[in-house]
Amino acid sequence: MGVITDTLRLRQLRGMKIDLNYKIQQITTTKMSLISAGNDLTKVGTDYDPESPIMKTLQQRQQKLKLLEEKLDQQKSEYQIQLQAVEAEYDSCKQRLTKSIQEEFSYSL
Repeated sequence: MGVITDTLRLRQLRGMKIDLNYKIQQITTTKMSLISAGNDLTKVGTDYDPESPIMKTLQQRQQKLKLLEEKLDQQKSEYQIQLQAVEAEYDSCKQRLTKSIQEEFSYSL
């Protein structure tokens, strides 16, 4: 019975690993886009007077992008911690499964 449960759990954990890796990848892609947008705002801002309303608006947008980038970093960190936990459980379950198979199918007298 342990073989079946461990096999099902391994499948579930594998799916969780794939999902978490995908989420981490999406966050990384989004963060790269935000960095690019922030760099574009910086380039645009060099043409304006630092005290102009347009420049202040650009600075506010840069701050919002930085805050969003920090939130993405925090979320990515949380996903990475979850991924480590899932990987640890996956390894443990795989070892249990291997041990169960060896015990179930050993033909020693």
